[in-house]
Amino acid sequence: MKSLFGNARLPDRNLALEFCRGTEAAAMSAGRLMGRGDKNAADGAAVNAMRYMLNTVDMDGIVVIGEGEKDEAPMLFNGEHLGTGKNAEVDIAVDPIDGTRLTALGISGAISVVAGAPRGTMFNPETVFYMNKLVVGPEAKDVIDIEAPVAENIRRVAEARKKAMGDITVVVLDRPRHEKLIGEIRAAGARIKLITDGDIAGALLTCKLERGADMLMGIGGTPEAVITACAIKAMGGNMQGKLWARNDEERQKALAVGMDFDKVLTIDDLVCSDDVFFAATGITDGDFLKGVRYEGERIYTSSLVMRAKSGTVRYIDAVHSLYKLDKIAGIDYKA
Repeated sequence: MKSLFGNARLPDRNLALEFCRGTEAAAMSAGRLMGRGDKNAADGAAVNAMRYMLNTVDMDGIVVIGEGEKDEAPMLFNGEHLGTGKNAEVDIAVDPIDGTRLTALGISGAISVVAGAPRGTMFNPETVFYMNKLVVGPEAKDVIDIEAPVAENIRRVAEARKKAMGDITVVVLDRPRHEKLIGEIRAAGARIKLITDGDIAGALLTCKLERGADMLMGIGGTPEAVITACAIKAMGGNMQGKLWARNDEERQKALAVGMDFDKVLTIDDLVCSDDVFFAATGITDGDFLKGVRYEGERIYTSSLVMRAKSGTVRYIDAVHSLYKLDKIAGIDYKA
């Protein structure tokens, strides 16, 4: 199939349904370690399970956003090939656990996510690990400007959503670097939902109709920003970002490879395709998805599966047979 991407073989089926098997596997493996206080063990279990399952998918996948240099990961690293090598050529973005600390401590909001898009369409953040982000849902997608004052963005979103500014809820990561941002949001009269970790899940709240939020603002992970862009594009929302360096050494290293800290990155800069796939499975109970439950021989999972091209959003509650999985899968889901 020829396209704007030359001779690349584009996805012609909903890969998100197959990605969901990977997020389910990661969630079921990591969920066994919920509350045990070991982030590395939980992350390792999730990585192993996700990688095993994604390698069964008929695709020629390359990890663009993976565990990466920041995590010194031996698997699901940037540049790793995934899948059988057949059919669609796909950029893959993974976060086996968005919220490893949440999982380790048994706190709500941890999810496992995979996103995909045609080869060459995902933004590669290189060595820049953080980005300033502004995310909104569909009703406010045309009014945001990350370079405008905080209060102005809140005013615009309130107007688009036909709300008072005092009714707007802004999701913000609870970090010392956000002290000024939080002060500006409060001065504008808006409400704040502070989250300790997991800004992918936090961004999804902007597209949730009930018990959601109106905006996400602040500095979080750049890899997570690319995954967020895939999800928000599939849900009809919008986001903008600007790269953010932790120190001058990181800035100079990024400038040397052509990164631009002044450029406003649009959602299309982060993923320049409308044929985007996204799957997420809850690990611990959260605002968007229920966490994994273990009931003897059965495991219960809750997932979100989306394809931007079709606009289809699926919520999948699955019941897994531990006994049968033990016989056919190369993953140990037992405690």
